[in-house]
Amino acid sequence: MTIENLSKSYGDFKALTDVSFSLEEGKTAAIIGSSGCGKSTFLRCLNLLETPTEATFRIGDKEVFFQNEKQVDGEKDALSFRREMAMVFQSFDLFPHRTVLNNVALAPMLVRKMEREKAESLALQLLERIGLSEKAKSYPSQLSGGQQQRVAIARALAMEPKVLLFDEATSALDPELVGEVLDVMKALAEDGRTMVVVTHELNFALDVADVLVFFDQGKITEIGPPAELLGNPQSDRLKTFLTRYHHMLNN
Repeated sequence: MTIENLSKSYGDFKALTDVSFSLEEGKTAAIIGSSGCGKSTFLRCLNLLETPTEATFRIGDKEVFFQNEKQVDGEKDALSFRREMAMVFQSFDLFPHRTVLNNVALAPMLVRKMEREKAESLALQLLERIGLSEKAKSYPSQLSGGQQQRVAIARALAMEPKVLLFDEATSALDPELVGEVLDVMKALAEDGRTMVVVTHELNFALDVADVLVFFDQGKITEIGPPAELLGNPQSDRLKTFLTRYHHMLNN
């Protein structure tokens, strides 16, 4: 996956400025930074939930180009590019009136036109993978927050994406539920899934990510191996960010 010269403006405000980096297939990138630095906007642009002002995106043999908030070249249908990715949000966004099984099976049926039997078989396999096969007939209200987020991950996997995007997937969870979600994400990374993870869990980034990306004021300030950036930050902004992070944990 390659992102080149991604910029996003809202009027005179520049949320992202000339963001570029590449991620090899099967690798995990963790994105960190202070609130409002552009991390979530970056994911939303990559997933085309927001239209980039300028950008070039490539995933496999598919690419799209944007200028002046319009697609100017690449895939004729930008949605076909978007289907190469699946996103897991802070909020679980499960359908409350549908069972866990139906929540996972629905998108493959609607978007990929998969037959119900095949979609439900796939959903059951994914629920088994995240340790929730016994909850297939339950409804979201009957699950804990961690279980709901694990179902949301299974739903994303059901779309068979080339890239998984996570936008602070654990930030809405009670502290005791965070670990079960991070364990699923770690297992996916170990399986060779290509993932871009916006997170405030620095230990997860250190243990799981292949590359760490530090955003500040809509730009990539530092990028490199997690141990190197976290152990020996070069920019004053990253040093300040890490100091505040550790101070917060100790209070």
